[in-house]
Amino acid sequence: MLHGLAAATAALALTALLTALIRALMLRFGRKGVDTTPHLGGVAVALSTLGVACAGPLLGVARLGEGVAPLLAAAGAVALVGLVGDLRPLGLRVRILVEAVAAAVVVTLAGLSPGAGALAVLWIVFVTYAFQLLDTSDGAMGAVAAVTALGLAVCAIAEGRPGHGLLLSVLAAALTGFLVHNWYPARIHLGDCGSLFTGFLLASSAVTVHTRAPGTQMAAELFTLTLVVLTDTLLVLVSRRCARRPLLRGGGDHIAHRLRKLGFTPQGAAVVLGVAALAATVVGLQIHDGRIAPVAVLPLGLVVPLAVVLLLRVPVYGPPPRRRTPHARIAKESAAPSVDLAGGRG
Repeated sequence: MLHGLAAATAALALTALLTALIRALMLRFGRKGVDTTPHLGGVAVALSTLGVACAGPLLGVARLGEGVAPLLAAAGAVALVGLVGDLRPLGLRVRILVEAVAAAVVVTLAGLSPGAGALAVLWIVFVTYAFQLLDTSDGAMGAVAAVTALGLAVCAIAEGRPGHGLLLSVLAAALTGFLVHNWYPARIHLGDCGSLFTGFLLASSAVTVHTRAPGTQMAAELFTLTLVVLTDTLLVLVSRRCARRPLLRGGGDHIAHRLRKLGFTPQGAAVVLGVAALAATVVGLQIHDGRIAPVAVLPLGLVVPLAVVLLLRVPVYGPPPRRRTPHARIAKESAAPSVDLAGGRG
């Protein structure tokens, strides 16, 4: 218990200090005129989480626990790919390939059957990108991820996985330390390194922690623990599809942006998302303890499409460009000055 508190405190303080240092270095040596706000804060989150989690075994005060070391290695590989993407253009196929391989390693070591393992890999990759998509508004992703990490830590400890519980507690503390700098007005952003690392670590831990649970209970808990990011991703995909916009191009069409259109402040939008994640996490913990049957998530499954439909009514793209009629184009062309072959204007 004392080691867990000390590790969380160390992760919080170390992340806050590293984030401030990275921000200062980027402002001093970064490319001028490209980004108004530095975007490598995720490096601090990843380094603090990995460093504090590994410090216990190195100092001889705690063990990582079964399955934690491969999980850390896989999450570190995903963070490295995200860092490369932050520094230079990186194809989507490369990212998905690395994430799929890393997820396959985690799932294989978790002992899932081939069929369940394949579904788990797809789910991990999807949730990883769902967290990356959520990182578009100051404080939103950090608040949701910190709450989710704490909920998963409780589940891990209840399942007799103290190593995973410690790792997730350290991640929650690191995200809290980062929020000191990412709260509105944000002085630094996570970037792909931090968002992919966080999403992958949470999704992989969720699968690993729940491998002993029955299929329906596992599905219900995974759904509730990731309810906010899944709703946000569904909203974005449907919205861009209806607006005929590229699905993979960023935009201000997430839940946080729509809440701001409704009058919420950036801080208020982050708090709303954090509270929603907390409520969903509490439901997931109640299911994990057996106090609520897995079928209780069915109403939440109906709330998600209802929320998407309501939020789609909030305008975020602006009016479409006006299309000129053929008559208008002909009139404009006839009004333009003519140019002869000699270069003179008539």
